[in-house]
Amino acid sequence: MMEPMSDQPDRQPTNPALRTRVLMGGAFLGALVAMTLSWTLSWVPESPQVTSQQQQEQEKSEQVAKARERAFRSPPGSCLNWTSADAGDVQKVSCDEEHLFEVVGLADLAPEHGPEAAMPDDETWRELTEEHCGQLVEDYLDGPLDPEGKLTIGVLRPDENQWADGDRALHCGLQWVGPGGGLQVLTESAKEIDQSNVWEPGTCLALVDKSVGDPVTCDTQHSYEIVAMVDLADEFDSYPDEDEQKEWLEPTCAELVEEYTGGKDVEALAEDGLILSWDTRSEESWEAGSTLVNCKVGATLEDRSGLAPVRGSVKEGSDDKNSKDGKTDGSGKDDSGKDGKDGGEESGNDTEDDGTSGTPGTTGDAEQPRDGGSAEQTGAAGDQGTGG
Repeated sequence: MMEPMSDQPDRQPTNPALRTRVLMGGAFLGALVAMTLSWTLSWVPESPQVTSQQQQEQEKSEQVAKARERAFRSPPGSCLNWTSADAGDVQKVSCDEEHLFEVVGLADLAPEHGPEAAMPDDETWRELTEEHCGQLVEDYLDGPLDPEGKLTIGVLRPDENQWADGDRALHCGLQWVGPGGGLQVLTESAKEIDQSNVWEPGTCLALVDKSVGDPVTCDTQHSYEIVAMVDLADEFDSYPDEDEQKEWLEPTCAELVEEYTGGKDVEALAEDGLILSWDTRSEESWEAGSTLVNCKVGATLEDRSGLAPVRGSVKEGSDDKNSKDGKTDGSGKDDSGKDGKDGGEESGNDTEDDGTSGTPGTTGDAEQPRDGGSAEQTGAAGDQGTGG
């Protein structure tokens, strides 16, 4: 007898491995389709307006760089001024007008830094600047540059892209960098300027980490107020040592501060918590022609660790009452409400970078001038300088 036959077709046993591969393949294809759809739906092309704006910004950046390079390639003796942070509006001006940079010359680094040479680091840049620009400056001035003076060497150096393209030029010049790092305005040629590191009477200098910063208005917290400018050459025919300078400056500055304040002598200043101080000059500065010094009024912290905050001017007729350590003329607290220690630790001005790339700046930390001491206590503010 024949076995009954099923009405269903005969099936082969299913291969589990094959089925798994097919499922995985299907899942992969599904995921790929999903991802493709996702990318297609999420990608939005930039609008013509955005593209045009980016192109305009790129073109403007290139134009600024070219204009700046042309300006700094000006012949030695050219004076330059600008107002924008990137020096994009730099232009040549007469040296008796306000300017920030005086061109000295061009140094070529190609002989020692060939096409394959790595770009120097910051320390090497400083060394190259001193080596190459230093000699150009002395030749230009026809004399020494005062290492503690008002003028410092500034340089425009190649950026990374320019260096990669083979640019090896250092554009050397002279500028005035304040103790807080900001460029200060010059109004005469470096060949004619007195290099003495001094400020005009009436200038107040910011308080930065218990020391001296760039000029600020006297109604804001500051470290020193400049009360007089004195020429040591009026008294001395040859270099006077620091003791001789102190012996002459102490009574001279005392007389001048009384004139500046309209009658306040050293004792009256001390009652307000203030001291009279002055700068001195090193023999190296004297030999470079720097004979001017400042007389100034400030205050020191109780622990003598640095300068204390002062607010307001001591000048006769000033609307700003003078205050020290948060007390105004002994009658109450000023707006800050801070004691001397807290105020002295606040930064009065930010310091810029060394400026040796892009916009010129100082080749190192701004030099601090020598402080000769005070009428209250010689050397009370001895490590604090007026900067600039």
